[in-house]
Amino acid sequence: MSFSAEQNPLIQLNSGQLVPQLGLGVYKVGQDIAVDLVKLAIDLGYRRIDTAALYDNEQEVGAGIRASSVEREEVFVTTKIWNDRHGYDNALEAIDESLARLNIGYVDMMLIHWPNPKLGKFVETWKALEHALESGKVRGIGVSNFHPEHLEPLLEQAKVVPAINQVELHPGLNQAEVRAFNANHGIATEAWSPLARGQKNDAVAILEAAKAHGKTPAQVILRWHIQLGNLVIPKSSNPERLAENLDVFDFELTSAEMAAIDLLEDGQRIGPDPRTF
Repeated sequence: MSFSAEQNPLIQLNSGQLVPQLGLGVYKVGQDIAVDLVKLAIDLGYRRIDTAALYDNEQEVGAGIRASSVEREEVFVTTKIWNDRHGYDNALEAIDESLARLNIGYVDMMLIHWPNPKLGKFVETWKALEHALESGKVRGIGVSNFHPEHLEPLLEQAKVVPAINQVELHPGLNQAEVRAFNANHGIATEAWSPLARGQKNDAVAILEAAKAHGKTPAQVILRWHIQLGNLVIPKSSNPERLAENLDVFDFELTSAEMAAIDLLEDGQRIGPDPRTF
């Protein structure tokens, strides 16, 4: 199955960048398969890849992009600074290291991976990202796992408003407060773990919508994200699932189906709490 990249809606960020709404996350994708997986994803029609220093596969992601048949400018690449690299000088070094590992000329979006509030250096780290943006090493900057209590002090001192806030977001944790704060400040919301590792696949609301539209539970959940306006980065190492995850632009959930999925919110997290991590 092939997919037309034009079907994937482009979302304009406050940075002026256009980003495909649905991309590929590569958390826990091993180095042994990452090159081929990224190349395959691009062949299937993916035009956005999300990695991080923590994932230990930036080098392979870059190699997969270089091995693909599309131009570098056609693929939107995000990476992230890990918690042990907070602080101005430390973050600048981490950015250079990620650029070297990726070896694709520049990064489209550089994120602070977690606010790390106990350390209290995320504003200082943000200043390093602003410097990297000014230098042209990165084309856009944002944050990940930031709640309003972290964004507020950052925005007070920032010259640049984050383009993206990537947070854990799925039917069990729909992050209404974070999404509203982001929207009020022109920050795009991006969902990681968008499928909650299948934990909501058996929910009646999901199963009924899947049956009604002839789709899988995962496709219904991804469609819910799309209609909420979220950027979304499902991860899969399975070629059939990679293609399936892209096949969500030929149907639309009704308002009743969207509302029923919203009611699955139970506050249960897959990952750690940004307030304490």
